[in-house]
Amino acid sequence: MTSAQLILASASPRRSELLRQIGISHQIHVVAIDETPLPQESPQQYVERVAAEKSAACQQRLQTGLPVLSADTSVICDGQIIGKPRDLEHAVSILSRLSGRSHQVYSAVSLRGDQHWQALSISEVRFKTLQYADIVAYWHTGEPCDKAGAYAVQGLASTFIESISGSFSGIMGLPLFETAQLLAKQGIKVIA
Repeated sequence: MTSAQLILASASPRRSELLRQIGISHQIHVVAIDETPLPQESPQQYVERVAAEKSAACQQRLQTGLPVLSADTSVICDGQIIGKPRDLEHAVSILSRLSGRSHQVYSAVSLRGDQHWQALSISEVRFKTLQYADIVAYWHTGEPCDKAGAYAVQGLASTFIESISGSFSGIMGLPLFETAQLLAKQGIKVIA
């Protein structure tokens, strides 16, 4: 078994899968921080702060020599952060708001090794017009339950998406182009 090149401070199976996709061996260590947006905090400030706090908390807790990678992804519509749905009614509200229009997905990456580096990916996603029955059926698949914006770009919701401008992996939760650039600064080579 290959030894870990870094610690991934995330419970997201998608982030772990994306790291494996680019040949980065890692250990997973989940940290819990308060992810409540601060008053007057912009979406960019929010995702960058949360990603940085996750990596800092993990690095402090583990005290390991391995670099720590974390990320935070938010769906933004009309300048507002759209969180994860609490229930069916909330999911209907979120997806109805995204229906037939474009929104942004901000993904911030934080890497702590001998220094702290950050990167940000902003992507644009356009949804087709969604029918109420489609939203309810989608909710009952279980897929949107723990997802920012109540959808997973790599899953069943891909049929809702008319177009994407930006990073597909960033919309999934870990922009690989930006992540590879940060890893290179720490001396970690990505298999191309």
